[in-house]
Amino acid sequence: MALASRLGAAALVATRAPAAWRLASSRARPKTKTTTAHISVRSRSTAQAPPPLIYPDPPRSVKHNDLPSFLRYAERSGLDTGTTTYVGTHYEYTVSDHLGAFGFSLRRVGGASDLGIDLLGTWTLPIPIESDGHQRTPLRVLLQCKAGAGQRIGPSLVRELEGAFIGAPVGWRSRVGEINESGAASTTAGASQEDDAEHYSRGAPAVIGLLVTEKPATKGIRDALSRSRWPMAYICCSSAGRMQQVLWNQSAEKNCGLAGLGVTLRHSADTGKGPHAEAVLTWQGKPLPPVASSKE
Repeated sequence: MALASRLGAAALVATRAPAAWRLASSRARPKTKTTTAHISVRSRSTAQAPPPLIYPDPPRSVKHNDLPSFLRYAERSGLDTGTTTYVGTHYEYTVSDHLGAFGFSLRRVGGASDLGIDLLGTWTLPIPIESDGHQRTPLRVLLQCKAGAGQRIGPSLVRELEGAFIGAPVGWRSRVGEINESGAASTTAGASQEDDAEHYSRGAPAVIGLLVTEKPATKGIRDALSRSRWPMAYICCSSAGRMQQVLWNQSAEKNCGLAGLGVTLRHSADTGKGPHAEAVLTWQGKPLPPVASSKE
């Protein structure tokens, strides 16, 4: 795999990874040769607009809906900043806010029977329309966050995310990973064949699952992603919201129209914090500018 290897002020280094997954990481290996990726574009038709998404209602006990309101709530209620509730909730809102620069629009959900899903939303790929002449339908996103430096990161998290696809709320449900070689798939548990035909038709928006943690992906994580038939991505995001690693598997590239999208590292010197690197999306090898976050 090719990784950005040296820190430098405002430097951009393009990376090229195997087809099974694309990766950018601030923990780079030295003396690594880098190349610019030029990949053919697979367009997605948007002739028929999908029905509007209906987000599940948050638990009645929740008294906040974004990071500022959560911080006010924590101060009023005297919530200990060292508890798992505070750390986890703070991280989920931080991830939601900072992924907006990549074109994500996410809402915090959760509660009973949430299958570990912390955020739901969409991903509008920040790709110039004129590059292939088509307006892309936003991807549906289900996301799990694993906050805390002591969080154990392993292949079991990938298997947990796979299970969330089938039981996700309507609009985010997917069976792509279950389809066998003949193109058939069994009916989702608890759903009729008519429901499946409606929600899993060929024209339905693609669904991608994201696993976001504070640690870079281990070899076990990368291998599990490569083996998985479900469209999935992994992001290493610091507690401050700095994206340090982004990778996705071949199923995501194939089923979610990610061919042509890549990741590079932007190296810069932040006053008071020293040099650091952040992941930046690229299109046809060229860095994409950040987009403004838009809450649905």
